[in-house]
Amino acid sequence: MGFLQLFDFLKRLQRNNHKKWMDANRKEYHQVRDFFIAWLDNINNELVEIDDHYFNTPGRKAINRINNNLMFHPDRPVYKDHFAAGLDQVTKQGDFYIELGVNECFMGGGYWHPSSKLLSSIRDAIDYNGEELLAIVNKKSFVDTFGGMLETKSLKNPPKGYSNDHPHIKLLKMRSFAAGWTFTPQEVLSKNYDKKVIEIYKELLPFRRYLNEAVTV
Repeated sequence: MGFLQLFDFLKRLQRNNHKKWMDANRKEYHQVRDFFIAWLDNINNELVEIDDHYFNTPGRKAINRINNNLMFHPDRPVYKDHFAAGLDQVTKQGDFYIELGVNECFMGGGYWHPSSKLLSSIRDAIDYNGEELLAIVNKKSFVDTFGGMLETKSLKNPPKGYSNDHPHIKLLKMRSFAAGWTFTPQEVLSKNYDKKVIEIYKELLPFRRYLNEAVTV
């Protein structure tokens, strides 16, 4: 069992995205899922060794459900087109996210459309010390790896309590603070993939730490 079988299973699942097919292939699903959990455990153990502040997140805690939430999104397929997990997971927000999909894969972290309370805390941190966040996201290695932060629609007007002449108004108007690296299934199958996961984690770490400290102060 390996990543090749994982992607093959996902491809067949998307061609047969219904419970009847899944029930008939549930044994294989659990084999693939168990492989992914074991791989997550190995990555988790490496991250524990390299980051003193890492929150130990075993694979079974890290892995996300493959079922879509049809209660809130009834138009979606029954099953997702990817396996995903969140490592360094104190909460679901701010973790180190890994997604392995049929057509696209992703690794990243930060706060994507955070609650108003979390967003307010991040803005407080930017108001107090936005220079640190700018230094992190403008660092050459960060830009070369991620291309900057993920783009999302910003506020047209300054958030309440801030003016347009604030030195960090562009950051303060943002509604999400996240960055990530998009790659292909073929890259997952390469012999250097695990090493790349660790490299991405390290590069993303100052950005994630800034945000996580902001929401916990």
